[in-house]
Amino acid sequence: MTTQPAAAAAQATVHGYPRQGRNRELKKAIEGYWKGDVTTDALRATAAELRRTNWQQLAEAGIDEVPTGDFSYYDHVLDTSVMVGAVPQRHREAVRADGLDGYFAMARGTQDVAPLEMTKWFDTNYHYLVPELGPDTTFTADSAKQVDELREALALGHTARPVLVGPVTYLLLAKPAPGVPAGFEPLTLLERLLPVYAEVLADLRAAGAEWVQLDEPALVQDRTSAELNAVARTYRDLGALTDRPKLLVASYFGRLGEALPVLVKAPVEGLAIDFTDTAAANLDDLAAAGGLPGRRLVAGVVNGRNVWINDYGKSLTTLATLLGLADRVDVASSCSLLHVPLDTAPEKDIDPEILRWLAFARQKTGEIATLAKGLAEGTDAIAAEITANQADLASRADSPVIYDPVVQARADAVTGSDGRRSLPYGERAAAQRARFGLPLLPTTTIGSFPQTDELRTARADLRAGRIGTAGYEERIEAEIGEVISFQERTGIDVLVHGEPERNDMVHYFAEQLTGYLATRHGWVQSYGTRYVRPPVLAGDISRPDPMTVRWTTYAQSLTDRPVKGMLTGPVTMLAWSFVRDDQPLGDTARQVALALRDEVGDLEAAGTSVIQVDEPALRETLPLRTADRPAYLDWATESFRLTTGGVRPDTQIHTHMCYAEFGDIIQAIDDLDADVISLEAARSHMQVAHELAAHGYPREAGPGVYDIHSPRVPGAEEAADLLRTGLEAIPAERLWVNPDCGLKTRGWPETRAALGNLVAAARTVRGELSGS
Repeated sequence: MTTQPAAAAAQATVHGYPRQGRNRELKKAIEGYWKGDVTTDALRATAAELRRTNWQQLAEAGIDEVPTGDFSYYDHVLDTSVMVGAVPQRHREAVRADGLDGYFAMARGTQDVAPLEMTKWFDTNYHYLVPELGPDTTFTADSAKQVDELREALALGHTARPVLVGPVTYLLLAKPAPGVPAGFEPLTLLERLLPVYAEVLADLRAAGAEWVQLDEPALVQDRTSAELNAVARTYRDLGALTDRPKLLVASYFGRLGEALPVLVKAPVEGLAIDFTDTAAANLDDLAAAGGLPGRRLVAGVVNGRNVWINDYGKSLTTLATLLGLADRVDVASSCSLLHVPLDTAPEKDIDPEILRWLAFARQKTGEIATLAKGLAEGTDAIAAEITANQADLASRADSPVIYDPVVQARADAVTGSDGRRSLPYGERAAAQRARFGLPLLPTTTIGSFPQTDELRTARADLRAGRIGTAGYEERIEAEIGEVISFQERTGIDVLVHGEPERNDMVHYFAEQLTGYLATRHGWVQSYGTRYVRPPVLAGDISRPDPMTVRWTTYAQSLTDRPVKGMLTGPVTMLAWSFVRDDQPLGDTARQVALALRDEVGDLEAAGTSVIQVDEPALRETLPLRTADRPAYLDWATESFRLTTGGVRPDTQIHTHMCYAEFGDIIQAIDDLDADVISLEAARSHMQVAHELAAHGYPREAGPGVYDIHSPRVPGAEEAADLLRTGLEAIPAERLWVNPDCGLKTRGWPETRAALGNLVAAARTVRGELSGS
């Protein structure tokens, strides 16, 4: 295949880059600042050095135009709220007193003031802080961050493009502030918001910006005619400004559909569009809309969300087609590279034959630069790279790592009855109540307890060979003993072992399942300073040996109260991994479910009477388009039931979900047929309890009364008030009392205090119910 050079030289660019640094320097600096060990000046210096390093890495890789404004101390949507002055009333005093401390107060809360709600960024595992808006919201421009970072990049000699969350997406992501009457739509504030964006754009132009990117990923979702009209109005007004940079409107994560013609007609100078496999229809849609004659097209042909190497031949074919649809075609990632790890180079534990299949952020920037060179100079200029790429792709396709015929045959043999419990819920519930004898409003936690420095040191010492397996297991047993003793003293009814042996709820299992690759340095931001290492789902999945039975049975031996066996469910195992792109997700989920089914069976055989299979990602992975959701929910709920369907009626199955919009999946939650579900509810003020009630959800539920993502400790009366709100929707005999999520990120002092208050709240409300 030979491609002729483009008429205009193609440039290479990206929408954003990982923020944390090679050794998570940003996380360490911010957490040090919170503890008082790092000064404001030192934190800002660390951030500036990370930005400088990122831009330098991008430039050295061949990226012609670097993004600015994508760097954040916590979250880019929160940064946008600051940029437009949308600071909730309860945080304004803190922001006025100290901008940085006020910023972190909005993100994390304080002992006296609740934080902003947090939820998932579209269908990724990144969490953003939800803007709170109301009819009285006034916007004011504060472009200092965006202008300062642009000037930094320009001063270093880079061609730079500021990246902002677009005004329509910002409003569509927002929620009515607490106390705002029902029915308020944040999008009605658009006319009030656009002059603020106009002011920011003017400030960026004055600071030297030639282009500014406005991200509108909300446009790949189903949008109403009124919302599409708002898009048209937004870019008509912004496009008509005289004092502005050139505008590049970007969207990603899927097909634009009915929004694409609206953007094509908008008076802006360029569009950035996702053309990867999940958004391939954008190519035909763009052609049908007449292309972008006379304008710039930034083509997202390198997947910014997964870690497999690019297929150069396929991407070059797409790019060659696009050359006929725009005046200028540049090459980019499909979205920000925030969603992938930084670099494959430190991964010394992965077989080099397998490592050649993987591309993290630094490798993806190299792919983008190579494709841009091929597009600009013709494929003969990158012939060696194309040949090497074809060899790498063939290596993966032919590898025995990928396919296991035994696993494939077992998955093919699954029948509908494998995913059904032997008795309906009502009969199971009676058997479970007889077995456990729990009080009204039983208390429990979600699973993990604080991960102390001593635990992290023990794991590091084991990996480094400084201690042996026996010494490590003694340390874990001691920690489990402390956790069990604390829960008994506190008065918790259904206990957990605390998961001290687990580094991460997905990574831990991936290390013990065949077909997974576990990284050592593949950190990806989940929220704030919370980073995870998503493993790579490379081949067919099976479970050689029990994974959790050893620790769960040890914990149970220490107490007469039930101890939950804790597993991560099949959908979450996929959602928080980098998944295979060579077979349907539903097929992979079935394989993972069968491996977990073996673990559930072994836990039950060892005497575990309560087993929790966490699925926090069930809503997160929901397709962005409504038409695509039924097929996904079919395989997602089937995989959960396949995991849990083989247990006895009196074995109680729990599941857990957090930080998502549950209203869209209430029927799917019902279809899981779990006996008990615990859900995030503290930040959203028990909204999910009412959603369950409106659906007629018939099983037991624990909407959380303690927001574990904030350092503040809720008082007993505050937790009791949340319980009373929950009781307005869920009968007392079906209501559990628990935190929103696991406690691994919290410290022991706040954990002790918060769980003590949680138990006290349950006892108070029990007493009220008994008295009534």
